Amino acid sequence: MEVLGEREQFAQGDVACALGALLGGCDFFAAYPITPATEVAEAVAQMIPKLGGMFVQMEDEIAAISAVIGASWAGSRAMTATSGPGFSLMQENLGYACMTETPCVLVNVQRSGPSTGQPTEPAQGDMLQARWGTHGDHELIVLAPNSVQECLDLTRQAFDLAEEYRTPVLVMTDGEVGHMREKITLPDSVTLKERLAPTTSPEDFVPFKATKGKVPEMASFGNGYHTYVTGLTHLESGLPSTDDAEVHTNLVKRLCEKITDNIDKLTNVEVDLQEGATVGIVSYGISARSASGAVRILREKGIKVNFLRLITVFPFPEKTIQEFATGLDRVVVAELNLGQIYHCVREVVEGRATVELMAKIGGEIITPQEIIDSVETPAG
Repeated sequence: MEVLGEREQFAQGDVACALGALLGGCDFFAAYPITPATEVAEAVAQMIPKLGGMFVQMEDEIAAISAVIGASWAGSRAMTATSGPGFSLMQENLGYACMTETPCVLVNVQRSGPSTGQPTEPAQGDMLQARWGTHGDHELIVLAPNSVQECLDLTRQAFDLAEEYRTPVLVMTDGEVGHMREKITLPDSVTLKERLAPTTSPEDFVPFKATKGKVPEMASFGNGYHTYVTGLTHLESGLPSTDDAEVHTNLVKRLCEKITDNIDKLTNVEVDLQEGATVGIVSYGISARSASGAVRILREKGIKVNFLRLITVFPFPEKTIQEFATGLDRVVVAELNLGQIYHCVREVVEGRATVELMAKIGGEIITPQEIIDSVETPAG
């Protein structure tokens, strides 16, 4: 696509998210400006009309995610982008999207909080909010890029995952990755994964009847099929049923299992092992770049260390983390918060190794030396 520029270009992370969205077939984007995510919206606004899509600047973040949900039900591949305060405002409708099985993509360029916090500084403080920010039992897919190229690649992939599993997919970048500039390469061609279309006539269509993979076929508004859409507990017909325990249990379990049953397929990690290592480092996003540098320096010093980078953060790859921790004495989790994914790791390691936290807040990224110090000086 000429609209997207040269195949190889020097781009900002936020712009790469925009390029990835358009390569992923995004044809509707609604957002409200917020630092440090505004450049995503700005880039999409410049390009999407030339590709026949629509950009809408909404009055706030609640309206933005609402518009995205509506556009998805009208047949669009729809997306928004925001940062911490806006992400908080979107939580109720994020739950609505989970309950109504609405494919959509949300990019969160994380900044330092809570509240208004440090608007121009990077953080990774929204990771557990991404998983549990909306109320009730649910599952969704959360990706964490650590480079400008991955901003492009994972945002593009997010659209396919959203369509395949009929779920919101979150791309959790941060102010550092979002604003850094690196060389990126656009793919020569892209094949899009489409949502499951109805295979029956409108008269026989049951809108929330699960297929073999527990993901229902999806009819779009305006194509002749009648679909009742509600955030209430509902029957396969879509009609509300709020006082039947069996209906609610079956629905919520299916919503979760359509993702958890595919955890092996969804797991995406980078693992770098060294024979004889007794220490492992787990990280993700911008912090993983520093962790990778720390691993290289530690090995040059003769210290054997293993490294695991989470690319898909949720569903959390429990089995992979357990296998990684087996045989280690210590696992150090490095992240730009006071310990969020650390708790997930500690829970699943379950005594296989001591889990320690290398935490940092304040708007500065973790340095390789700080991780080296954590490895060389055990906590406690």
